[in-house]
Amino acid sequence: MIFVSVGTNEARFDRLLRAVEALGASEELVVQHGPSPVRPAGATCVEFLSFEEMTDHIRRARVLIMHAGVGSILAALGNGVRPLVVPRLRRFDEAVDDHQVAFGRRLHAEGLVELVEDPEGVVEAVGRHQGRFEGEVGVEGRLVEELRQFIRAESR
Repeated sequence: MIFVSVGTNEARFDRLLRAVEALGASEELVVQHGPSPVRPAGATCVEFLSFEEMTDHIRRARVLIMHAGVGSILAALGNGVRPLVVPRLRRFDEAVDDHQVAFGRRLHAEGLVELVEDPEGVVEAVGRHQGRFEGEVGVEGRLVEELRQFIRAESR
């Protein structure tokens, strides 16, 4: 199963959802679309999921495609899944700034996520993606401290 999540942001993420349509119906596709009116053909589409439902989908997914939100990525990694992430961009009114680009690049450099900066690259990335994460994301690690610093800097 391929699971796509745009998170709980009130902004639409139509670029990602349109790109997901190109995946076709080769396997089960579940899409959490948020406020977007885009419904990829052949997908089971839901507006939002509870945390428990989201976690269940994350665990069952062969490939997890999501926005580059901190909470979503940590939920994926914490459940042993290395997500394919597409950052939301300010210029498309998908976010208030481009923090998801910097965050996605940083985690990609660490091997924690597969970063796809342009949604048009989603289909190709799904074909080569290795979705399991064998490491640990703990509250004492260097990554967590860097995340704290990043969040503090972005909130100023």
